[in-house]
Amino acid sequence: MKNGNLYIISAPSGAGKTSLVKKLISKLDNLVVSVSHTTRLPREGEVDGKDYFFVDVETFSTMQKENAFLESAQVFDNYYGTAQKTVEDNLAKGHDVILEIDWQGAQQIRLLIPGCISIFVLPPSIEILRQRLERRAKDDAEVIESRMNQAIAEMLHYSEFDYLIVNDDFDLALSSIKSIVVTNRLKQERQAHSLQPLLLNLMA
Repeated sequence: MKNGNLYIISAPSGAGKTSLVKKLISKLDNLVVSVSHTTRLPREGEVDGKDYFFVDVETFSTMQKENAFLESAQVFDNYYGTAQKTVEDNLAKGHDVILEIDWQGAQQIRLLIPGCISIFVLPPSIEILRQRLERRAKDDAEVIESRMNQAIAEMLHYSEFDYLIVNDDFDLALSSIKSIVVTNRLKQERQAHSLQPLLLNLMA
């Protein structure tokens, strides 16, 4: 079985990355999101083991010392990490795997897995980004301002990614990301492996 492709999808908070990824998963077979570990508290509606593995700082620190993470980073006052075993097991099964991580994590992953495919999602404007954060009604004004500053800092790293998607029209942005995944599945190396019986028959 040919290993799947590893995708990094990054975006500033409020750009719509999570909504795009959830919809993408529902549209394509054999595509999974690697569930990250985090020390932050669950938000309303989030489920442990589905949205994140919610752990305390001590547990997270122990996993770091044991080199259990492919990447880890501190975002605001919380820690996030991608467990290596989770990713490797899914890729070995032939699944395409999505990592929803920030630019710091993306840098770490590229060093470890040079063949990964990275996508950065941009908002259509800074004004709309602010509006989206405010519409969430989950954070106070101070937190929103902090997230806006963080978003600008994150967007400065857009040039490190393979693909840029602007999430202005949701369906168009979704279609664009879907086309990237489908196109990479059609590459000769992967197709030659899955189509081996047909190729042998055609050239017999």
